[in-house]
Amino acid sequence: MAKNKIKKIPQNYMDTVMVRNPLYKWSENKDGTVVIDVINKGLHNSIAQKFFHKPKTSHISLDKYGSVLWKSVNGTNTVYDILNIMSEAFPDEKDNMLKRVIAFMQTLYSNKYISYKK
Repeated sequence: MAKNKIKKIPQNYMDTVMVRNPLYKWSENKDGTVVIDVINKGLHNSIAQKFFHKPKTSHISLDKYGSVLWKSVNGTNTVYDILNIMSEAFPDEKDNMLKRVIAFMQTLYSNKYISYKK
């Protein structure tokens, strides 16, 4: 039986530098929100596209928090830097920003939109 190999994020999370997955193209709307394009591949998606007229590309719109975070993930900023950028952009949310940033980055990481820089 094969074991699932999960890449572990380095031990000191705040010093980790995150990078965007180059497979996902993205754009920015006029209002500054980010839209990530996801190509729907695989057998299930092919069937859905053929029989149910589902799109070949999904457009994932991020909210204002996710958009600022996404633009901050540039391959040089650490998680700590991103946390500071988010806290400056949303000073009224500063108390809950750490939880918000960590949760969103974990979601992006688990869906392979971002990874950590080695």
